[in-house]
Amino acid sequence: MDEFLKAHGLSADNVDIDRLLGDFRSEMEKGLAGEDSSLAMIPTFIDVDKDVPAGEPVIVIDAGGTNLRIATITFGDDGKPQIDDFSKYQMPGIERELTADEFFGQLAEYLRPVIGKSDKIGFCFSYPAEIAPDRDGKLIRWTKEIKVPSVVGEYIGKGLLGALGEAGEGKKIAILNDTIATLLAGKATAAGQSYESYIGFILGTGTNMAYVEKNSNITKRNDLDAAGSQAINVESGNFGLAPRGDLDEELDADTLIPGEHKFEKMISGLYISNIMLRSLKAAVAEGLFSDECAGVISSIDELSGRDVDDFLDNRGAGPLVNDSVVGEDAEKIRQVLEGLYARAAKLTAVNISSAVLKSGAGTDPSKPVCINIDGSTYYKACGVKEKTEAYLSEILGGRGISYDLVHADDAPMIGAAVAGITN
Repeated sequence: MDEFLKAHGLSADNVDIDRLLGDFRSEMEKGLAGEDSSLAMIPTFIDVDKDVPAGEPVIVIDAGGTNLRIATITFGDDGKPQIDDFSKYQMPGIERELTADEFFGQLAEYLRPVIGKSDKIGFCFSYPAEIAPDRDGKLIRWTKEIKVPSVVGEYIGKGLLGALGEAGEGKKIAILNDTIATLLAGKATAAGQSYESYIGFILGTGTNMAYVEKNSNITKRNDLDAAGSQAINVESGNFGLAPRGDLDEELDADTLIPGEHKFEKMISGLYISNIMLRSLKAAVAEGLFSDECAGVISSIDELSGRDVDDFLDNRGAGPLVNDSVVGEDAEKIRQVLEGLYARAAKLTAVNISSAVLKSGAGTDPSKPVCINIDGSTYYKACGVKEKTEAYLSEILGGRGISYDLVHADDAPMIGAAVAGITN
């Protein structure tokens, strides 16, 4: 079935590592210069070099989906975070449409029980926002069914502090998204280890990446300290130069926003099982399965990531587990599914490696690059983690780059705490 995947441009062999690394670097440089690029390369004004102080509490807010989480976090002398005062609420604007005053008022009420615990607030706000030099964030648009249209174009930190009234006076808020938080959580996890730079990467329902860039290379802004550096939100899911096959293009055309987030549609959990089902049906059309197996595949309207992994792990569940899917047919299906996961792993490794190489770090083995990876697809999709690590070893190890792969639990909250307490 590898020839079938190659013919449709869906094989890992269709991915030229060196060429794609060059394309990533080119798009990154164009994005940093403010030129036309598929990579937004968004400055965050988050300084990653600052030490995390021990014994000082910081208020943390995590808003990324249907839930809103609030806590205080204090880092110990060993760098480990202590989470206290934890509360979870429904995200305002999920149930019904709210006005801006209602939205910020509800946030303020949730925050009041802890607002006296610290003057510093880290807010992991995982919706598209433009970050200002004071690290406040202006909402670009809502996602995930949040219904507060009048907040679009408004600064989140300013609105929240205003709703808090006197309780908000003297407070500082740092707004960041989940990918930046993942990068910073890696820094917290790595306390005591000497790292030259940090990468945050997420492969879950969607995908994105963050890394640390020299301010002198962010030429689209003229208000930066050239001697400093900051975390960059790459928005890598929108990368537009990866080699796509015909079924990638077919899937893209059927999505709500064709032409956007092309890279994400090739590797992330929201889309990859869809490509797999399209591939199996294309193989049916080409007569590559028995009539019995072809009938089973043709009857499937939807295939989830869990269905795929249940089949590959022989867990005996899902629409592909059928008495008519046996022997050579089952092996062919396995080859298609594993082949598409292998391509996703190769693309993921190139994505991560492009940021490591762009940072210029990792040439000294005593100061490797810390790569914090988060996301359910990376850790749960059958073989993706292992294949990605093998490709990273080939790409980075083969170039003499030293790196450590880490996984920080509760990355959004820990990363928000680091941002709030150091910026």
